[in-house]
Amino acid sequence: MSHSRPQFVKTQFGKVLGESRSLDLLSSQFEVREPSAVSMDVMLRSLLLYPVHIFLMLFSCNVSVAGLVCCGMKMLVFGGSGRTGQVLVRVAQQMGWQVQAPAHAECELADARAVSDLVLASDAALVVNAAAISGLEACLDDPLKAHVVNAVAPAAMALACRHTGARFVHLSTDYVLDGRRAGKKMESAKCKPVSVYGESKREGELQVLDALPGALVARVSWICGNPLKPAFVEQLLMKALAGQALAAIADKQSMPTDAEDIARVVLALAASPERGVLHVCAGGEPLSWYDCAVLALQTAVESGYLAAVPQVAMQKRAEVPFFREERPAYTAMDNSKLLSLGIPMPDAAETIRRVSLRFLNERYTAALT
Repeated sequence: MSHSRPQFVKTQFGKVLGESRSLDLLSSQFEVREPSAVSMDVMLRSLLLYPVHIFLMLFSCNVSVAGLVCCGMKMLVFGGSGRTGQVLVRVAQQMGWQVQAPAHAECELADARAVSDLVLASDAALVVNAAAISGLEACLDDPLKAHVVNAVAPAAMALACRHTGARFVHLSTDYVLDGRRAGKKMESAKCKPVSVYGESKREGELQVLDALPGALVARVSWICGNPLKPAFVEQLLMKALAGQALAAIADKQSMPTDAEDIARVVLALAASPERGVLHVCAGGEPLSWYDCAVLALQTAVESGYLAAVPQVAMQKRAEVPFFREERPAYTAMDNSKLLSLGIPMPDAAETIRRVSLRFLNERYTAALT
């Protein structure tokens, strides 16, 4: 399948909405009040949160202390059953948040009205969108649905948050970036997605910030660290422990990021005035999937789960038969802006070691008992 990426957004996406962008359509679905008319209870909660944002960030590594501040606050999480959403819900509940995480059957993300109504009725002080159609081939096969879920739905959430005064955090991806050149990219780097998925997520960023300039768009990358939702690292470890042949792509680099760290950052910035795009990822040097594989296997050997590091075949993206959609080569993000806010992040290599050990200790050990 081939199409002109820039023209796709303006024509095919526009046919679904009746406009080249969804903001006007969504705005017309309900009145957006001026700030003075926002419900007073939500506004007061938002104002009460702001004086403690420094406290939250300083103690972001200590969820029990930070949880004292937000005890009883309401949070709405879209995508709460996903790899990141599951962890976010758990960590937030440990901190004292009252979390609402609707299942897919409760809210169809392709229905902008349903999404808006849910936000408006939630009485949430914080709304987080961790939902997306993230499979590249799934987006390629149904690009219109990808744009509706990845762009229109977040715009509906943002407009509803503008209506209620709730804080809105939208999770995006490194796949929006121009991945042709090596090196880490800042938030200001050029965006030139090469896939329908990346294109829809970039459109989502623009829609969200158009609808709610005060929103936070957190770009994340190569999410791992949830033993219940295995990513590449965990899947490779399962194969290694089962004695299966191993292979990993070596011509693609980014920053693997622990879902636990993403949850920690989102909650630390819940009451922060930080707005716009922010790279939420590990630090250090970028890694390829092959690099991640070797580090994970070394961790398994060091912790006694494997006798020796098995051989891993190096692959190129073009050699993977089920990759029908293009993957960018270099999308490693620079997290300097995040660090400047006083929120520490581990480096990529340490992230792989940590999530590997977590998976081995929690998921694999539990399966043996």
